[in-house]
Amino acid sequence: MRHFFSVDVEEHFHAHVFEQVVPPGTWDAQPSRVESATDRILELLERHQVRGTFFVLGWVAKRVPGLVRRIAAGGHEIASHTWSHPRISRLTPAQFGEELRSSKAILEDLGGQPVVGFRAPSFSILPGMEWAFDTLLAHGFTYDSSVFPIRRTDYGWPGAPTRPYQIARPAGTLLEIPMTTLSVLSARLPASGGAYLRHFPLWIISRAFTEAGRAGAPGMLYVHPWEVDPGQPRIPVSRITRLRHYGGIDSTLPRLERMLREFSFGSVRDWLASR
Repeated sequence: MRHFFSVDVEEHFHAHVFEQVVPPGTWDAQPSRVESATDRILELLERHQVRGTFFVLGWVAKRVPGLVRRIAAGGHEIASHTWSHPRISRLTPAQFGEELRSSKAILEDLGGQPVVGFRAPSFSILPGMEWAFDTLLAHGFTYDSSVFPIRRTDYGWPGAPTRPYQIARPAGTLLEIPMTTLSVLSARLPASGGAYLRHFPLWIISRAFTEAGRAGAPGMLYVHPWEVDPGQPRIPVSRITRLRHYGGIDSTLPRLERMLREFSFGSVRDWLASR
């Protein structure tokens, strides 16, 4: 079973835990780290001959267009992560549509390939927001990877399927590729990457992907460029937020190496082409 390797391409200050201390109006003044950090991931994937899906912010694409071109030249899929990294749950359908339109336009121009995949920042498409799927379809997207089938206070879609599934809407059908979870007794543990890759024992992540493969379905692994950048500036936030956000960053690349050795990975685009 070939699983999905994905990257949410954003700057180190874009995480929503920083939205009060580093608001969007200050982003241009922040030091940029995304290009060098993403290059580390590209080098890792090249060593393992893996092609992944890169969900890129339009904001990043505008500032470092050469990075998008390098990602595409490496044979990777370019997908959208919005233009300005908003929580979709705080947008109107019209505002969400503009985020999609503007990001899709610049990514297709730079990457030279159709952009048909989307991931919401902070997995912020939530129960009751089915209108977001309609908006994705209206702007030419064929798949989404925003649903995290877990229960959390700030995101998650409890009860959603844990394997890729079709969402039927009046405007058409959208493929949903949810984040990978591990069922333990009656609970679902998040096991798809990000902070969970850094903080959980690696056997949890590995077991989740093993079980997905046994079920005949690909799992979804994700990482952010800042998670492979131990030298990034530390933004002043509470101690618990620092521990959660920066903890384990030194271990991200070695853990990704182990996952790439243990499992086979590819892009969503290549998987769809093979079906």
